[in-house]
Amino acid sequence: MAGAGFDDFVRSRSTGLLRVAYLLTGDRHAAEDLLQEVLEQMYVRWRRIEGAPEAYARKALVNRATNRWRWRARRPETPLGAEHERAGRDHGDDVAIRAAVLDALRDLPPRQRAAVVLRYLDDLPVHEVAEALGCTEGTVKSNSSRGLDRLKQVLGPSLVTDGGER
Repeated sequence: MAGAGFDDFVRSRSTGLLRVAYLLTGDRHAAEDLLQEVLEQMYVRWRRIEGAPEAYARKALVNRATNRWRWRARRPETPLGAEHERAGRDHGDDVAIRAAVLDALRDLPPRQRAAVVLRYLDDLPVHEVAEALGCTEGTVKSNSSRGLDRLKQVLGPSLVTDGGER
């Protein structure tokens, strides 16, 4: 079994990984489910995970989130009470901005969304994002650029900055 090393990993990194899962899914409950699935997978494979377990976890989160998007594309879900949910929101500026950003992220294609989330919201360098997504650095830069351009169109340039290249 995994033991203390896995327990330490979960205690130290679960909050950051939940944040990534939330940004990938756009829903707190779906993010918790996604992270739980990945942590279960990692627990079983803990001794065989080579390299940095956090990188493995990020890659697994992206892959599972992508699989969920594919599944939803085949079987679109119908939100229950979406009108009621909007009416009950606090209308503070921060909440409105957060909701707009999450909506805009949801509208991005899965690879662009993953690249933007990992690159700019999880603040990873290009080579780590490429490793997590299983693609080249050029593909990460291309997906990030297209994703940011789309976010700028939807949200306006004042809310979206590229954070500079590393």
